[in-house]
Amino acid sequence: MADRREAARIRTDRPPDPSADQGLPTVREILTLQAVVDGVPEVLVGDDAGDALGARVRWAHASDSAGVARLLNGGELLLSTGSGWPEAPDELRAFVAGLVEAGLAGLVLELGVHYRYVPAVVADAAREHGLALVALHREVKFVALTEAVHSRIISEQTAALRARDEVRERFMALALRGSPADFVVHQLAQTLGASVVLENLAHEVVAAEVPLADDEALFTGWEARSRAAHRDDDARRASGQSVADADDWLIVPVEARGIRWGHLIALPGPPHPAGRASVLEQGAIALALGRLADGDADEWARIGRRRLVDGLLAGRFAGLAGASARFEAAGLPVDGMRLYGLVAAGAAVTVERADAAARELGGRVVLGSTPDGTGARVAAPAAAMLLALPPSRRFDDTVALGFARALAADAAAAERLVLSVGSAAAGLEEGLASLHEAVDLARGPAPRAGRSLGARGPSLRRAEDRPLVRLVATLRDDHRLLEHGERMLAPLIEYDLGRGGDLLDVLAAMLAHPGNRTAAASASHLSRSVFYQRLALIEELLGVDLDDGETQTALHLALLVRRSMAR
Repeated sequence: MADRREAARIRTDRPPDPSADQGLPTVREILTLQAVVDGVPEVLVGDDAGDALGARVRWAHASDSAGVARLLNGGELLLSTGSGWPEAPDELRAFVAGLVEAGLAGLVLELGVHYRYVPAVVADAAREHGLALVALHREVKFVALTEAVHSRIISEQTAALRARDEVRERFMALALRGSPADFVVHQLAQTLGASVVLENLAHEVVAAEVPLADDEALFTGWEARSRAAHRDDDARRASGQSVADADDWLIVPVEARGIRWGHLIALPGPPHPAGRASVLEQGAIALALGRLADGDADEWARIGRRRLVDGLLAGRFAGLAGASARFEAAGLPVDGMRLYGLVAAGAAVTVERADAAARELGGRVVLGSTPDGTGARVAAPAAAMLLALPPSRRFDDTVALGFARALAADAAAAERLVLSVGSAAAGLEEGLASLHEAVDLARGPAPRAGRSLGARGPSLRRAEDRPLVRLVATLRDDHRLLEHGERMLAPLIEYDLGRGGDLLDVLAAMLAHPGNRTAAASASHLSRSVFYQRLALIEELLGVDLDDGETQTALHLALLVRRSMAR
């Protein structure tokens, strides 16, 4: 936060907080007031002197005194007829320099009372120092003009105070409810109408909300861009420039009790009545309180990276280039790496254990939520993940089973854990297909001969062992494949939906054990007699012979299509 300047003495003609310039009107806006327009204003120095007309006006001060500079605290708009100004050119130049040194926002000179025109030395000095200079060609009552300016300032500051209170209440409520970091970032983006990014101290993106698709490009080379933005921000603060007025990224630290966890970054956007910096600071407070209350150092990574994998599976990204940049910014390298889609099911997996297991292999990993679906369900608890390894690193059965064991909390969890592995991929597009393969593998029935590290080790499923699963994952959006699945299974789907039946589950069990009806009945948790009744009903509804090999293949493919469509 910016350092506060205290007034040298109590003043009664100024707002109580001279350091708060949010919501203050600019000189340009003051010139649009009717009281000023009545004076027929002419801008002599303004747009041609940087952004002199963009200076914030904290108060209006009327004085003809040559010593008025010592009465100013900065940010005033000085109204004068010039009757008490010095006459010598050098003294006039020094007079203007003194006003600039005192922080004057703008100078308004009324012509006709003392001056018929603005002295050239005054205009030159104002232009040299970038001070807004305006001449009034018609006499006006300064009291009416100051009243109009002060009313504008006070009304806007009152609105700003109300807006700050509303923002503070909103984000304090989020903190008290324990809202997750990604939701706080979402609310910040909605409030500011701009993209907002939460990053950790290593400049990795934890959570981001990008309302505009064009802003997806900002994640390309994120770490380098972020570090450059931080350097620029430090330079602005060191030079005393108002951070709130910066046209570049707005950066606010997330910290409490002397601990800094990261930074909130807002991209340029529309002004906010409460001030963009104030809004971002309230969001930072809510995040800091959440970290203190949660006490889980892994919370940010768990929430932020989970959304990346979930969004990838659900297709919530504008383009693969932008999605790749998001993963790179979150600490998962994509370019030049070999990607594997994975699903760990049957045992709880934490971000810390997954990250440690991936780093042991020289790679990185991001976790998602439990993949759900229809028909056969994934053994809970479960988590989808995307693993990135160097091209030189093999992920054969031995390495994959060792990775699975590292995911488990103990031997009992390792025994329950089943790791489904998609095909090796290069690039995020192939990585997405690998992730879908892993999800489809996890949804399918357990293989009759699984791979493991022993009687008490985790089990491994590979896409290479399930060629039909790979085919469906590759052609999942082909309309002909969808039509085939719907045509084959529609009678069973309608029957199950209308009667709460289990024909799809029975069919899946039969196809998983095509030559062993006893094992199929056991897998469906039905008695043999009831199981055979279900099979007879399936044959009647579909009009097929379930003992026919080609029919079994077609139905198996249709079931895989149905499972893969439940994203």
